[in-house]
Amino acid sequence: YQSGSSVECFVQRVPTSESPPTLIRTNKFTAGFQSIVDAYGVASYQEVNPAPYAIITFPFIFAIMFGDVGHGLLMFLFALWMVLYEDSPRLRQGTNEIWQTFFEGRYLILLMGAFSIYTGFIYNECFSKATVIFPSAWSVATMANHSSWSSAYLATHPLLTLDPNVTGVFRGPYPFGIDPIWSLATNHLNFLNSFKMKMSVVLGIVHMGFGVVLGIFNHVHFKQRHRLVLEFLPEMIFLLALFGYLVVLIFYKWIKFSAADSRVAPSILIHFIDMFLFTSNAENLPLYPGQVPVQTVLVVLALASVPVLLLGTPLYQWCRQRAPRTVRPGAVGGSMGIGGGLTAGAVLVQPLATGEREPLLEGQEAGNSVNATMEDVESGGHSPDGKHSDFAEIFMHQAIHTIEYCLGCVSNTASYLRLWALSLAHAQLSEVLWTMVMRNGFVRLSYVGGVVLVPVFAAFAVLTVAILLVMEGLSAFLHALRLHWVEFQNKFYVGAGYKLCPFAFAPDTWD
Repeated sequence: YQSGSSVECFVQRVPTSESPPTLIRTNKFTAGFQSIVDAYGVASYQEVNPAPYAIITFPFIFAIMFGDVGHGLLMFLFALWMVLYEDSPRLRQGTNEIWQTFFEGRYLILLMGAFSIYTGFIYNECFSKATVIFPSAWSVATMANHSSWSSAYLATHPLLTLDPNVTGVFRGPYPFGIDPIWSLATNHLNFLNSFKMKMSVVLGIVHMGFGVVLGIFNHVHFKQRHRLVLEFLPEMIFLLALFGYLVVLIFYKWIKFSAADSRVAPSILIHFIDMFLFTSNAENLPLYPGQVPVQTVLVVLALASVPVLLLGTPLYQWCRQRAPRTVRPGAVGGSMGIGGGLTAGAVLVQPLATGEREPLLEGQEAGNSVNATMEDVESGGHSPDGKHSDFAEIFMHQAIHTIEYCLGCVSNTASYLRLWALSLAHAQLSEVLWTMVMRNGFVRLSYVGGVVLVPVFAAFAVLTVAILLVMEGLSAFLHALRLHWVEFQNKFYVGAGYKLCPFAFAPDTWD
């Protein structure tokens, strides 16, 4: 092509073993999510970028730990104010570092607040109090009419039990979220703990499985299709045969057992432990016929996938290296120029010799990732087959990956229980703050009580913002960050690249 002069321009492709820099175009909405991923490690060249998926998964995982309609609404309105006035020089040019952090992540905070409102409706919590959007599915009047609740019984029993087996007491599930009657029950913690713990395990296994599936795009794009069979397939078998089966047990128990036979429902945890021990517990009834043989087959499949994951890729690359190679005609000397000569004004860039390798761009370090080495940067984390000629090195690398994945499936699944723990902590802090502060302002109903309510509400508002919004919000943010970095991204993401630094003349060059 012509560039406005009679001098022809051309691009000279320089052969090099160093991975090209990575350029990911962002806008003001996606920049915050991309910064979260880049803080772990910049994506290798043409590697799958986790940021688009984190736009949904990150606020949702945060909201599971921060679920409250009132707190989520306050966070959403604060972020919405920053978004609506984002062009204001007063907000954009603030010198406070903490303020700049909030302002740069305004769209992230906006989504975290919106998702927290949604999960708050699921938990049916608004400043720790339940909202009665729909009528409760439990009927106290029916229980009183069809039971032996006499005046003497009521006088001697301060706690009354609603039996769902009595006809008309329980009329079906609540339309959306948790029934508000649980906020009045003394055993609401037992009920919510069971629900949130199982929910955390299910969402965690789905999240990890999605990360393993994303590895398919890396294998296909880098033309390493053998890894689909030798790595992806055994990884999915190991994950689904053990922990995917656990998810199936959770849903199966929810569907099979009702209030009538809930007292004889077996323990899933005991069954899962017996599954690894190849035993059965007579006191813990099976969930379905033939459960022990099925669990034995699943454990054998999971154990059989480990040697495939460990030895498959090293043996494949070793066989590829021993196979005779044919030299493609014209491969040698094919990039020595155009027509064997140089046009005036063209620039010829010579490739670096072995041992004199330097970064492509001056000022770029070998690796700016927490898990990158010089070799990872040079190959982008996805080295072509045959790059590592030493079989021992290939085997050691694959052994580390196998151990990390297999042990990580156990530890990472347990790590998702932080969703349950943080959600419980947030709910209990909200309830304590309401009980110890705000409720005291409603004790006195006289004119004095109305005057006292003003400073009480001021204290409640300050503590809500300082403790529940700022401190608890930061805690939930950090835990969501860890779940994405460790539990999700290590299933497919190398993050051993470096950002593109475009060439530009210094401002004083033309002075």
